[in-house]
Amino acid sequence: MSKEKIKKAYDELAESYNRLIDHKPHNAYYDRPNTLNLFEDVENKSILDAACGSGKYTEILLSRNAQVTGFDLSSEMIKFAKERNANQGIFFVHDLSEPLTMIKDKSFDFVLCALALHYLEDWNLTIREFHRVLKTNGQLIISVEHPFFEYNYYKSTEYFKTEPVKCIWKSFGKPIEINSYRRPLNDCIEPLTENGFYIDKLVEPKPLKEFEKLDQKHYKELNKFPAFMCIRAVKK
Repeated sequence: MSKEKIKKAYDELAESYNRLIDHKPHNAYYDRPNTLNLFEDVENKSILDAACGSGKYTEILLSRNAQVTGFDLSSEMIKFAKERNANQGIFFVHDLSEPLTMIKDKSFDFVLCALALHYLEDWNLTIREFHRVLKTNGQLIISVEHPFFEYNYYKSTEYFKTEPVKCIWKSFGKPIEINSYRRPLNDCIEPLTENGFYIDKLVEPKPLKEFEKLDQKHYKELNKFPAFMCIRAVKK
């Protein structure tokens, strides 16, 4: 899969994504609250927001007096992240699949990676880099598409295979093709446990009540079957 396809899609999405992300149901009332609940006290803590998009997570964490550094593949997303956060935090363009050579060992108390790892075919290098830049006992907090949901959604026939998939997003304005990878549960867990982490908590989230006001159909569906999965992993 071409990284350029992913970058191009997010560059095109950036303006509408940034405009809608504060209250878009799957993000604002499903992914974010459940992922943020995995954080312990972040005041005066250093956080790497990996694949930060337009900087909404960073905005929330900065409001809690954390020190946040964010990066994203999309230069357009980084532009909006800087604008949203009014020159607070540090932002740069970087590919999640490449080593973080600009960051020293043991630099961060937390690494956050929300709804981005599915753009990588192989997580191992990225997870090793997260481990390297975390302080001793630092925490990696991620959210990912639930592997059981994806298996059904993409009508896959080989559960144990990591495979390229694509879908059309229509909720950010004009329809746009999004390319990613679907994988089994084992391939979400093993890159963590084999690269220096133990899993402290795994959440199959439910939507907040606010979700129902905006999207009753998906609110009912998400209370029956999860679309995402949130994990807190601790550096050994």
